[in-house]
Amino acid sequence: MKVEKTGYRAVSRYLMGSPFKIRPVADVVRRKPYTEAVSILENMPNKGARLISKTVKSAASNALSGNKKLDEDMLYVREIYIDEGPRLKRVWFRGRGRADMQLKRMCHITVVVDETVNSPSKKAEK
Repeated sequence: MKVEKTGYRAVSRYLMGSPFKIRPVADVVRRKPYTEAVSILENMPNKGARLISKTVKSAASNALSGNKKLDEDMLYVREIYIDEGPRLKRVWFRGRGRADMQLKRMCHITVVVDETVNSPSKKAEK
C-alpha cells in the first residue's frame, strides 16, 4: 500500500532558540490561512515569530513554485512542529571559584502548508 504525501514542506534546522519558547508561537498560527498566519507572525514581538515566519514563507514559496496553479489565498498552515536540536554546553563561572553548566538550546522548525479543501481548483475537478 502506497501512502500519498500531501502538502508542501519547509524545514529550518539548527536555529538558536529554545523550543520551549518557540512552541507557544507555533500554536497561535497552526491551522490558520497562510495570509493570516504571516500577518500574525509579523506583528508578534517574539524571536520565535521571526524564525517561524521565515519557514512558513519558504513552505509557501515551495507550494507556489510547483506545477499546480496555486494562489496565496488557497494555502493554509497544515502542520507546524518544533523539535529539539542539539545543545551547546558552555561553562558559566560563578562566585567562589564555582562553575555552572549553561545550555544553549537549538531547535528544528518544520512547516507543512497545503491547499484549502474548498479551493476553486478542487471544485473544478469535481
